[in-house]
Amino acid sequence: MEREQLEYDVVIVGAGPAGLSTAIKLKQLNSDISVCILEKGTEVGAHILSGNVFETKSLDELIPNWKELDSPVKTKVSSEEFLFLTKEKSFKVPNLFLPNALQNHNNYVISLSNFCKWLGEYAENLGVEIFPGFAASKVIYNDNDEVIGVQTGDMGLDSEKNKKENFEPGINIIGKVTVLSEGCRGHLGKEVIKKFDLNKKNKSPQQYGIGFKEVWEIKEENHEIGKVLHSVGWPLENDTYGGSFCYHAENNQIYIGYVIGLDYKNPYLSPYDEFQQFKTHPVIKKLITGGKRISYGARALIEGGLQSLPQMYMPGALIIGCNAGTLNMPKIKGSHTAMKSGIIAADVIIEHIYNNGKLSEYEKKFRNSWVYKELHQARNVKPSFQWGLIPAMIFTGIDQKIFGGRLPFTLQHRHADHEALIPARNAKKIDYPKYDGEITFDKPSSVYLSGTNHTDNQPNHLLLNDRDLSTNFTIEEYDEPAQRYCPAGVYEVELDDETQKKVLKINSQNCIHCKTCDIKEPSQNIEWVTPEGGGGPIYSGT
Repeated sequence: MEREQLEYDVVIVGAGPAGLSTAIKLKQLNSDISVCILEKGTEVGAHILSGNVFETKSLDELIPNWKELDSPVKTKVSSEEFLFLTKEKSFKVPNLFLPNALQNHNNYVISLSNFCKWLGEYAENLGVEIFPGFAASKVIYNDNDEVIGVQTGDMGLDSEKNKKENFEPGINIIGKVTVLSEGCRGHLGKEVIKKFDLNKKNKSPQQYGIGFKEVWEIKEENHEIGKVLHSVGWPLENDTYGGSFCYHAENNQIYIGYVIGLDYKNPYLSPYDEFQQFKTHPVIKKLITGGKRISYGARALIEGGLQSLPQMYMPGALIIGCNAGTLNMPKIKGSHTAMKSGIIAADVIIEHIYNNGKLSEYEKKFRNSWVYKELHQARNVKPSFQWGLIPAMIFTGIDQKIFGGRLPFTLQHRHADHEALIPARNAKKIDYPKYDGEITFDKPSSVYLSGTNHTDNQPNHLLLNDRDLSTNFTIEEYDEPAQRYCPAGVYEVELDDETQKKVLKINSQNCIHCKTCDIKEPSQNIEWVTPEGGGGPIYSGT
């Protein structure tokens, strides 16, 4: 098939904080360089989901006069609390005892979606070309196995991959350098990590979590603009990593959410239902009673830290931001580190294109930057939770508060998340409370609030590598955990009329692109690939 071809100096996949920062810095360094960004969402920010308490360190570096511009970074943190929850009570941890990573007095409560939209406009004013609604579906290699660009997905195919009347072939976007900044568990990033064996030096497998977020409008008397609240404890068991956030934004809105590590063991655990149950705690229920839920979303987070970072360069390309794993887990922040990774990438790319510099210089510059130092100080927090909540909190206090993250050893992650589940026969079933429709809600009503939409009759973007494996193994061994770990009700188990066997049904139109199935599926049988461009949730403004 003949395809249109466009050529640029730099091709960037993903209009998140990392990709946009790369593009902006490139144009600042050389206004003549040609840069394009491919964004699979309908607009910049449509697929961006985060709490978000934002640290401005990288923004100060990238756009020093941002305070003089009409940026959406306005609500400064006014107060903060960290709570340990039991089922009925809460205990406040004095701020004096909190590690620096958990203190936010100089940060801002923002909508990361709105922030990326603003960064996108800033980038376009510098001459960056942004193409929303175009999903990069394939990496293009030359005969020497060097990355030379990406191909956008074909549009107008039916579920059997036959051409419909509106068929349009994907376009080859060719660049001297390709930057993969897709966010957590990007499918192209996953491909190149495997192809170039970028994890070969790692002692620790990558780790992930699933994060939920709801936006609520609450009563004015319950609202304290700029307040930040975090918690650990109930409703999770002590052997499961997780915690909550609640950020008071403008206009009597709060961003409330929950993060659960995907290394949990019990196949009957439902991260979605743990989040819904969390909202029934007296502290939270009092806050949101009488309010209105206006938005919902979920997204995987990358949590492995420094010891799980892959090599971030390869022939012709760089992998940056949360696609590589630069999130600072104890801070629950990845935007500022992603932005810095993009700034470093731009410096290296300019040297590569104009002065024959090597892309491998990225690793050296990264190691000499503040972002590396920050991730190094945070490296032991997440793996310590393999000991349980209380021991991990004690160790983290010692590691972070007393030694400042400078203990003379590095803890390693024991296994990948998909290896953590125990067989269903050895697990305790969990009976979650029924949804009340006021504080807690079912998955269909939540997916509706996410604005998720996919073109009808298109190829399934959730692929089973072995169609029989779910029936013959995952359902029998783990009681099909996909029906519980998916936050959007994509996966169901039903009885096949002919064989009378339980089979896995996939409702891909409900997919909110969280990537949890690609990560947690115990047999690694589910592969997430990009759907037709523009499909998925619409988180703009949340």
